[in-house]
Amino acid sequence: MSFFQQGPALGNQFDADRLLREYLERTLPNEVRAQIQPELQEMGELAAGELFELSFSSRKDEPQLVSFDPWGRRIDEIRVPAAWKTFAKIACERGLVAIPYEAKHGRYSRIHQFAAAYLFAPSSCVYTCPLAMSDGAVRTLMNHRNTALIERAVPRLISRDPQRAWTSGQWMTERTGGSDVGLSETAARRDGNSWRLFGTKWFTSATTSEMTLTLARPEGNPPGGKGLALFYLELRGPDGRLNGMRINRLKDKLGTRMLPTAEIELDGAQVEPVAGLSDGVKAISPMLQITRTWNALCSIASMRRGLALASDYAHRRIAFGAPLSEKPLHLQTLAELQAQFQACFLLTFRAVELLGREEANEATDTDRLLLRLIQTIVKLWTAKHAVWNASEILEAFGGAGYVEDSGLPALLRDAQVLPIWEGTTNVLALDTLRALGQAGTLEALTEELTARANAATHAELQGARKSVITTVERIAEWLRRPHSDDPHAVEAAARALAMKLGRAWGLALMLEHAQGLPDRGSRRRSALAAHQLSGCDPDFLDGILATDEAPTLAFG
Repeated sequence: MSFFQQGPALGNQFDADRLLREYLERTLPNEVRAQIQPELQEMGELAAGELFELSFSSRKDEPQLVSFDPWGRRIDEIRVPAAWKTFAKIACERGLVAIPYEAKHGRYSRIHQFAAAYLFAPSSCVYTCPLAMSDGAVRTLMNHRNTALIERAVPRLISRDPQRAWTSGQWMTERTGGSDVGLSETAARRDGNSWRLFGTKWFTSATTSEMTLTLARPEGNPPGGKGLALFYLELRGPDGRLNGMRINRLKDKLGTRMLPTAEIELDGAQVEPVAGLSDGVKAISPMLQITRTWNALCSIASMRRGLALASDYAHRRIAFGAPLSEKPLHLQTLAELQAQFQACFLLTFRAVELLGREEANEATDTDRLLLRLIQTIVKLWTAKHAVWNASEILEAFGGAGYVEDSGLPALLRDAQVLPIWEGTTNVLALDTLRALGQAGTLEALTEELTARANAATHAELQGARKSVITTVERIAEWLRRPHSDDPHAVEAAARALAMKLGRAWGLALMLEHAQGLPDRGSRRRSALAAHQLSGCDPDFLDGILATDEAPTLAFG
């Protein structure tokens, strides 16, 4: 009889995720956790069942642009796959945008939202993109207190009724580039009491959304970012026709293939200013703060999905006389990926905690400084690890990881956009320097990492604790050192600094998490993960590995 390899399978993704459950138990009040846990278990079942099957069976389905109707009329209609509509319906009904604005759990509402989205994300073919931009649009409109636009758009963006709900886009990128938005060429011209836009938006993701926030330069304004203004645009008028625009083409992308991304020509699109007629880059920053946090969320969700599949497969794949789950080197490889994932997870949810505190008006001045910094660090650090993780996961499957029929290559293709969206690694590294230059930020950071690392008093955590303290001291010393003799050296080091900072922050959170676990076996597993990430004394690590509580493939 011929041999056929069994592929990986998923169980309920909430029940199987030890780290998520431990984090929620440690972070949420009992009454809040009791209220949201049934909902998370339902999402975990969907993510492993209906949504996972749908994302796999429809993985080759892509949106289509229909430029003309049968009689030659220009319609520029983007037709999305049926699966995309299902993802939209489930996300809407489950309140993946609505939860933090319903605010039933106060500052914990963001944790509730992102825990649900984390389970949903890897089985949604990147439907998280319109969710992120919609969330960001709500926050931006509310921050600017534009009553008319809030009343018009926000109830639709946070609706749980699929027949009423809207999603939003975020149109910034032009032919002149994405990161340097100050070079934007789109012009805003006054037309009586309204405004109209003229220009090209080179990348517009989720272009089937009902509205978008976009940047343009009012005529007469100076060049650069201060001369731009933030505008609100609805894509279609009451008659269903496009609002002064043409869809030139859909982008042919490496990944995120089901997500409709288009090149748009604006030719008189009617818009409304959101917050004055200048400082548009500053005006859209609340959107970026939210979408960068979502980007990190998608990174950790991708990492978790890869580990879940590889862990299950390791028990099924027999090689050289034993399952991969009994091969020490294979175990070590997955353990390293698990350690990176755990640090990324805890760093992401630390950003979510700070965001929730700010939105509930419970943030201290220190919290606000940390939030400003962590939103750049968490995005760049988790995104780079998501790509590395996906590459290693494919390798863990051997040739099957390279074959499209397995569905695994999509993990790598979709992960590759994460370091690019919402600011590249280098752009965010430079932003990290700006955040660290703000008065009080370095002190707040030092206190944050030192306190969390020093909370780890168990013996098995001391090596990793020292690694954090040493890194923090070196970063602080370097930042305080005069660099006037070579100002370019500071910029050249920004990337390395940001990556080291992300690692140290993630490791400090891992130590705090391990210390707070009541179960000795769980603490040992978390201690091992911390040591994997810190790369501390190998003799001490040998002592951990030698115990009967050494890690297995029961990851999470």
